[in-house]
Amino acid sequence: MSSSVDLFKYALVLLLPAAYLATRYLRSTTPPASSPSSTVEEKPVKSIMQAPRDDLAPPKDDPFTLAQLKEFDGSELSKPIYVSIKGTVFDVSAKADVYGSGKSYNIFAGKDGSKGLGMSSLKEADAVPDYSELSDADRKVLDDWHGFFSKRYNVVGRVVDLPAVVKQEREASSENPTPAANL
Repeated sequence: MSSSVDLFKYALVLLLPAAYLATRYLRSTTPPASSPSSTVEEKPVKSIMQAPRDDLAPPKDDPFTLAQLKEFDGSELSKPIYVSIKGTVFDVSAKADVYGSGKSYNIFAGKDGSKGLGMSSLKEADAVPDYSELSDADRKVLDDWHGFFSKRYNVVGRVVDLPAVVKQEREASSENPTPAANL
């Protein structure tokens, strides 16, 4: 019984990012409805993923340690549920059916599980903040998840005690957000 539950969890982890990326691809390749060559009325693509929100609160910069973050793992109904990605802390309480205690993505609740998100892994050993050894493809997946969360969940703070190698990467990327064009 346990192996079939594990298999279901792994399938879910692989299907959700695939559905998200497929939806993004379909939206980017679909011609606009006002296109003169379009004669058939096009219907919007439906997605199982939550739509971006336009009512998010301004991001907060409250400091959290990894130990403090553990208090927001969904085990106490009176507390919000937080998930951190690349040190950004998101309030995912509205999706307690997914991140709450005993739910499919609870492994990421109350911690920074950046490595596991980048790898699309639900293994406890992978739900750690050190994503420094991820491949470029896995880093892209992690960046996509960070972008996805940024458009759907309130930012309530930042993790202040990330591993040193992750802090260095974050500082380097904030200093050089985009590479300079060669002229």
